[in-house]
Amino acid sequence: MASNSIHNQELQDQSPGDGDQHGRHGGHITSPLLRRPSPEITRDREAAEEWEENSPVEQVALTVPVGDDPSTRVLTFRMWVLGAASCAALSFLNAFFGYRKEPLTVTAVSAQIAVLPAGRLMAAALPDRVFFRGRPWEFTLNPGPFNVKEHVLITIFANAGAGTVFGANVVTSLRVFYGQHMSFFVALLIIFTSQVLGFGWAGIFRRYLVEPAAMWWPSNLVQVSIFRALHEKEPRRKGSLTRNQFFLVAFICSFAYYIFPGYLFQMLTSLSWICWMFPNSVIAQQLGSGLHGLGIGAIGLDWSSISSYLGSPLASPWFATANIAAGFFIVMYIITPINYWFNVYNARNFPVYSDGLYTVTGQKYNISSIMDSQFHFDTNAYEKNGALYISTFFAFSYGLGFACLTATISHVLLFHGSEIWQLSKSAFQEKKMDIHTKLMRRYKQVPEWWFICILVASVAITIFTCEYYIEQLQLPWWGVLLACAIAIFYTLPIGIIKATSNQAPGLNIITEYIMGYLYPGRPIANICFKVYGYAGPCQALEFLQDFKLGHYMKIPPRTMFMAQVAGTLIAGFVYLGTTWWLMATIPDMCNTELLPADSPWTCPYDHVFYDASVIWGLIGPRRIFGDLGTYSAVNWFFLGGAIAPLLVWFAHKAFPAQKWLLHVNVPVLIGATSLMPPGTAVNYTTWILIAFLSGHVVYKRRRDWWERHNYLLSGALDAGLAFMAVLLYLCLGLENKTLNWWGNDLDGCPLASCPTAKGITVHGCPVHN
Repeated sequence: MASNSIHNQELQDQSPGDGDQHGRHGGHITSPLLRRPSPEITRDREAAEEWEENSPVEQVALTVPVGDDPSTRVLTFRMWVLGAASCAALSFLNAFFGYRKEPLTVTAVSAQIAVLPAGRLMAAALPDRVFFRGRPWEFTLNPGPFNVKEHVLITIFANAGAGTVFGANVVTSLRVFYGQHMSFFVALLIIFTSQVLGFGWAGIFRRYLVEPAAMWWPSNLVQVSIFRALHEKEPRRKGSLTRNQFFLVAFICSFAYYIFPGYLFQMLTSLSWICWMFPNSVIAQQLGSGLHGLGIGAIGLDWSSISSYLGSPLASPWFATANIAAGFFIVMYIITPINYWFNVYNARNFPVYSDGLYTVTGQKYNISSIMDSQFHFDTNAYEKNGALYISTFFAFSYGLGFACLTATISHVLLFHGSEIWQLSKSAFQEKKMDIHTKLMRRYKQVPEWWFICILVASVAITIFTCEYYIEQLQLPWWGVLLACAIAIFYTLPIGIIKATSNQAPGLNIITEYIMGYLYPGRPIANICFKVYGYAGPCQALEFLQDFKLGHYMKIPPRTMFMAQVAGTLIAGFVYLGTTWWLMATIPDMCNTELLPADSPWTCPYDHVFYDASVIWGLIGPRRIFGDLGTYSAVNWFFLGGAIAPLLVWFAHKAFPAQKWLLHVNVPVLIGATSLMPPGTAVNYTTWILIAFLSGHVVYKRRRDWWERHNYLLSGALDAGLAFMAVLLYLCLGLENKTLNWWGNDLDGCPLASCPTAKGITVHGCPVHN
């Protein structure tokens, strides 16, 4: 591996310093590229050929090693023990922290660090005796020193536990919000079927989203950097730290610092200083609140808040950051204020930013009053209670979701259509491969029929589950097949966006919309349909991202496949077990009306999930966004999303000299606020600032520092935060030890959620006359 480090250092020495060269793939810019070395720089023909084989993506070429040792042992006893343990641990922690007010995602980086000393200890302590010597099943508990490939496979195992288990949202909605009985076995079937469906899509689209060099999956470079720092020997330069030392220092600082936003001074999550200046002004607090308003001037000094929805800002490519920033500022600071102050859809009767469900007078809507005993929609009760309203921001966020879906298809066809056609005709084998794909060709690939068998079996079990438990789940067999059809249609275009920008448009809105029209009045059927149509592609992208990590680190594909399957099964069981335990032991969990004011168990993700089931499943899109609803004009966003990429494409053809046009990624721009709610303004403003500093300022002006430290810093911040968060809960949370002072008053903007319309009376808010 040391030679790889030297080779990459040579690449760095030859790379341009101005950072303004950009590569194209399929006619569309995906990321900055390395320049071809000039004759003066190139030492010989062999070096030039080696350069040509390296990844055309500069970040990859500067980060990922290009060597491989196929004799390295991967499938070892240590890998299975540490992989299963880390997968179970991350599943428990992410299920546990996912229900809290500021959801914390404990990434696989934490396990990546924790297992290293454990692996080396096992290598030193376990006996090296060989069992069944000379037979096909010969094995040893200790094949030698703990190696990087074992470490990578353990991390891929752990990634299964770090991912989201979408089926758990169905379980929480049914048991907590709808109060319906559900057995553990039925819940387990929902979790397993929704998780495993993604394997089928992943297998089908591997050749499109893993092998091409332009599909570079930016977030993987964080883990690659950490692997190299932990396993490569590097001499310390005078006056500087090695990468390993830098990582350790950053980890300790992150660990120590999180005690402030995590316990002692929680207001660091959102410092909304405008609210402090105007403590009695509703309008000022609506403008300044980072958690319940527009977040003007709000800043967050809490890494869990910064990275909780958009991921690490240090792993975001600059062009994606610019698109997200533009989309956020347009929606949050132009569209939302205009709509609110001009009272579009009675906007001033409700909070400026909210995911709540309201009556026309701004009161919380009583959902239970419009359902019968079978959880079906009661038309007479709805007409008596009046129409359901949502905040104008929430309504337009749905509209942007509509636009993002059509924009994704349009964008991919325009900018990647020719490449997809070539790959479909099996022309990929004839094209020039980068060094990573060439090295991976020496290993046996996973046969496609393995994925197809898993897909067919999981679809069959899903249909059986939904039909046998039709009274609980409400979803008929044809709904399962339709969900699968939507998933397979959208996985490729969404995968291309994710693999090049680190952002993925979601399918949740289109699945809710379609099922709401086809099968109205059945909220549970709607959420089940959403999980199968939405979780499948999301899981597929998780598997494909892991495949790309293994691709970079030269892990045999079949071994990787086994670890992913085992990890998925372990993660599903542990995640559900944790959810079940929390629901049984925490009184009034997720019920914000009954929970104490300082309770962390507010379940923000599940509230949005439940609200969507009411809007789309119970009441139905026709009474919300259709001819019987208030928000029918929002459907025009479908057309706008389809046209927008076409305008950018025409602009690029008309003005080819304007290179910045190639950076405009319409699905990412439109979908910038797709995670709001539950994401908040301060999550975005601070994320954008840090991503700008890392991806543009440091990357352009201090390329050497960025190459050595950027991804390491991201991993260290994640890991330090995670370990301190767990320690705080074990030492203080279990004992209900809290600090009640003004510094722990999150946001400090109590009036930000108040309406401003005249005559609207809401508890705790001033009345405007």
